[in-house]
Amino acid sequence: MSGVFFDARYIRPSFHDGISRFSANLFAAMAEKIELTAIVCDEAQLEQLPPETKWVKLHAPTSALEPFSALKLNRYKPDLVFSPMQTIGSMGRKFKLVLTIHDLIYYRHPKPPANLAPLIRLGWRLFHLTFMPERLLLAGCDAVVAVSETTATELRAKRLTKKPIGVVYNAPEVHAVKGLQRKPAKSLVYMGTFMPYKNVETVIRGVALLTGFKLELLSRISPTREAELKSLADEVGAKVEFHRGVSDERYHELLGKATALVSASLDEGFGIPVVEAMAQGVPVVVSDIPIFREVAGDAGRFFEPRSPESFAAAIKATEANPVNSKALQTQAEKFNWAASATELLKLIEKI
Repeated sequence: MSGVFFDARYIRPSFHDGISRFSANLFAAMAEKIELTAIVCDEAQLEQLPPETKWVKLHAPTSALEPFSALKLNRYKPDLVFSPMQTIGSMGRKFKLVLTIHDLIYYRHPKPPANLAPLIRLGWRLFHLTFMPERLLLAGCDAVVAVSETTATELRAKRLTKKPIGVVYNAPEVHAVKGLQRKPAKSLVYMGTFMPYKNVETVIRGVALLTGFKLELLSRISPTREAELKSLADEVGAKVEFHRGVSDERYHELLGKATALVSASLDEGFGIPVVEAMAQGVPVVVSDIPIFREVAGDAGRFFEPRSPESFAAAIKATEANPVNSKALQTQAEKFNWAASATELLKLIEKI
C-alpha cells in the first residue's frame, strides 16, 4: 500500500521510553517492507528513524490542537495513518486510520506518571475515570492494534470497540537479543519503574528470605521513592543496590551475571525486560498474571505476586533447576519487529 503515514511523534530523541522504543523499531521494520512517511513534531526525532525517511511536521501530541490532527493531515492526502497511540484526532479525516492500545493498566491504577505536566496529569485522571472517552476515540478509526493477546482480550471483554483488532507484539531492540556470556551469581535483576502497581516491595521482602542474594534495581528512581524502598530493605534485612539508571551495555552485563530477572508486577502492558532476559538465556521469575503467562510461556517461572514466600520459593527452584537457555531463547524469538511489521501490514490490507 502506498501513502502510509506513521505517527512518529512519540519518539524521544534523547532516550527511549516504552512508546518511543515501540514507535522507532516498528517504523524501521515496516520501512523495510513498504514506503512510509513519518509524522514528527520535532525534527530531532528523525535521528531515530532510517536515513532518507520522508516526513511531515505536525504539532506535538500533547498540544491542544491534537483533536484537529486529521484536518491538518488531510492536506498531505495520506491513504492511511497509523498511530502507536489512540489519541490522535480523527474528526474530518479523509484517510483510513489505525490506532493502538497498549494496555488498560491506568483504568485500574489511575495515578499518572509523575513526569507529566500538572494540566496533563489532570486530563489523564479524567480520561481514565470511565471507558467512554476510549470508546469515542476508537469509534473514529478503522482498526485497532493491541500489543498482546491479553490486551486484545480485555478490549473485547470491555466492549471498547467493534472495529477489527490485530495483535502487533512489542519486541526487544536488536542489540538486546545478542546475548553475553552467562556467569550466574546470586544476584537478581529488576528493570522497570517503581510505580505502586509494580509491587517492588514484595521482591524486597522476598529477597530478605533468601541467603546470599542481592537485588539489583537498575532503573532511574526518584530520591523519595529510593528512600522508601531503602528503608524497607533495611527493615527486613534485604541486600539491595540502587543503580539509578544504567547503559544498555551495563544492563546486559548485569543480566549475564544474574540468577534471574524478576518482577512482582500486579499489572503489565507487555514486559519487554522479560523478553530481553530470555533472549540472553537468563531465567525469568515473574508474578503469575496473564500477560507474563503470555510473554514468558512455559519458559517462565511464576509466583503469587502478593507473597514474598512464593517469590523466595521460585528463586530457590530456579537456582536449583534453571530453565534451559535454549528454551528461553526460543520463547524470546516469538517477539521480533519483522514479524510485528508483517502483522500490522496484514491488518492494514484488510481495511
